[in-house]
Amino acid sequence: MKKYLIALAGVFALGTAALSTQASAASYKVEKGDTLWGISQDEKVSVEDLKEMNNLSSNVIVPSQQLETSPKAKTYKIKKGDTLFKIANETGVSVGDLKSFNNLSGDLIYAGENLALTGDPNRHNLASVSTKQTQTPANTQLANKQATNKQAAYTKPSTSQSAPQSSGKTLTVTATAYTPNCAGCSGITATGINVKANPNMKVIAVDPSIIPLGSKVWVEGYGTAIAGDTGGAIKGHKIDLLMPSNGQANSWGVRTVTIKILN
Repeated sequence: MKKYLIALAGVFALGTAALSTQASAASYKVEKGDTLWGISQDEKVSVEDLKEMNNLSSNVIVPSQQLETSPKAKTYKIKKGDTLFKIANETGVSVGDLKSFNNLSGDLIYAGENLALTGDPNRHNLASVSTKQTQTPANTQLANKQATNKQAAYTKPSTSQSAPQSSGKTLTVTATAYTPNCAGCSGITATGINVKANPNMKVIAVDPSIIPLGSKVWVEGYGTAIAGDTGGAIKGHKIDLLMPSNGQANSWGVRTVTIKILN
């Protein structure tokens, strides 16, 4: 048989490490006289699988109909910098379905987690992740919908203020503090984190030439945070810590602290 379509662009966009099960881009265009049984023999796939993959309730097929001929990936391993919008574009699964399949109430996702791409009831889901988010009023969610769709995946920070035992580069820095509602602040960090919607997150502004954006960093007296922002005055060995309130930011003041870059 002679009717194959290979969506190569989709395969290259996903990359080799993104999917825990390789996505197949192979499909078959039905021609006059074809049967599911004949296609199954050529494609080395059972009739039952063809029907399941293409949501067929019978063996009836028609010319020019496009059939998937191998299973699609069921999960996606979230990478640093991923967003639900980006994953939706890569996998062909809508943002709404991604949230539904994984019991997500918001747009916050975490690097290293597996995101379900199907509604299989036995799938892994991210319900535990969604409970870690600060709940946002509906009107705020509406106002920030576009911004939160861009919110990047990050490694889950620890609230422990004790120095971790893992290896990492240790530095001494000057640390100041800021709040989500500081004057002139948009509420969206340089890496796309919506700190107004998530004021209790552990986020620090850094000089990327010293601390790479996206790094997990332990800060003395603050805990483990994500290097998720930058600032005009944050140059060299200086950092700025996100605090949920002005009172906490003022209480922190300016300190010299030890930090450890964990990854």
